[in-house]
Amino acid sequence: MTDAREASVKPSDVQVATLPSWQLFALAGLVGATIVVFVSRGQSPAAIILLSLVVFAAAAVGAAMLRTLVPFIRGYEGLFVPVVGGRARAAIDREKTLVLRAIKELEFDYAMGKVSDQDFAEMGLRLRTRAAGLLRQLDAGAAYATEIEQELARRLAAASVAAATPRTDRFCTQCGAVAVGSTARFCGQCGHRLETA
Repeated sequence: MTDAREASVKPSDVQVATLPSWQLFALAGLVGATIVVFVSRGQSPAAIILLSLVVFAAAAVGAAMLRTLVPFIRGYEGLFVPVVGGRARAAIDREKTLVLRAIKELEFDYAMGKVSDQDFAEMGLRLRTRAAGLLRQLDAGAAYATEIEQELARRLAAASVAAATPRTDRFCTQCGAVAVGSTARFCGQCGHRLETA
């Protein structure tokens, strides 16, 4: 089932985009609008605003075209976003599940004779490359698991130290209830004044 082309995909081949393309086009739109404002002095404010909007619309169209053409040039890997938090990780995990399910369905269709050898090789390579990229992305966010484990260890250590210290509970002489907090001066149950030790 593995293809020779599949083996040629290395972890270093998949690159995570560090600067989103929309930022480049937003900057180009701002620069273009600034140039329009300086060049069109003496025009009415409505004309300057309209020209600035045209420049921003051109920048938005450029960003949309780049976003559309990037998958044809780089494949799916060009669309990767860094794992930021739980929501992004959950979305990547869901997409990984869908890609793995698509691989299983493709293998089933191939076994049933519904897919040709060439189509199976091409689609399988694409899906496996995408799955490998998603797994690398999920592994890149594994630092969160270590941070969570360290925080849990700190809290458990603090809880065990607190459990090891002797309790200095005070009891109400009127009703026998335990006074909450070492600085409480009155009983929480009956309101009787607590005696100081």
